[in-house]
Amino acid sequence: MNLSNFENMDPVMLMSIVNMKLRDDFSGDLDKLAVFFDIDRAALEAKLAAAGFDYLPDAGQFR
Repeated sequence: MNLSNFENMDPVMLMSIVNMKLRDDFSGDLDKLAVFFDIDRAALEAKLAAAGFDYLPDAGQFR
């Protein structure tokens, strides 16, 4: 799954995909995910926050 077009994705689907990738491929490290997909971490967090999802570093996922 390519996250380069995350700005246009449904936020619930985006959160689900990002959490799956964080869990399966990046050990909960949002910085590594952002670098790997060459996306702006702040923009990703802002999009998900606008839908009510916040990144929880201790859990390594958005909720």
